[in-house]
Amino acid sequence: MYVPMFFVRQRVTLMVNRYEINAANPDGTDGPLLAFAEQKRMKLREEINFYADESKSRLVFGFKARQTLDAHAEHDVYDESGRSLGWFKKEFGASLLRSTWRLGAPNLAAKGQERRPVIAILRRVWTLIPYLGDVWVPFVFHFDFADDQTGQPVLISERKKAIRDRYVISVPDQRLDFRVAASMAVALDALQSR
Repeated sequence: MYVPMFFVRQRVTLMVNRYEINAANPDGTDGPLLAFAEQKRMKLREEINFYADESKSRLVFGFKARQTLDAHAEHDVYDESGRSLGWFKKEFGASLLRSTWRLGAPNLAAKGQERRPVIAILRRVWTLIPYLGDVWVPFVFHFDFADDQTGQPVLISERKKAIRDRYVISVPDQRLDFRVAASMAVALDALQSR
């Protein structure tokens, strides 16, 4: 399933982060709901499930960490019947100065990084300021994923200025399944530790 552009919006509650994923209409407005996701906080093994709607009556895909409490954990993306669709992981060492992720799917391997190195460093300094670093990050940041072999864009995540986190996700590479793209997009918010 290929979706060239979609939106991710976060809704924060006390015990869970919720994400709405909508298709993008040609005019840039919200299209139909493609998935609804929830991240339960304080789990030993990170897992996010995506449902057809907010009723959560039908699981459509999800991702789960292979390891527990591990900054290097690989996450498997699976469909509604548990079949593997792809994977992603954060490259811990490379991410010390500029967040870096790896993304894999059939016939596709890509690396994603924060677009602007200066913003990456400013974000790290900001988190060291007492009280401010845990409350609000004033920086808008973007991630660009490029194919390992060709260098062509695969996935682009652009954070928009808003009270709650909002992202525009572009998928120029038709080989990238929407479910893997949506999982990576949500992980960039939920697992980024920003």
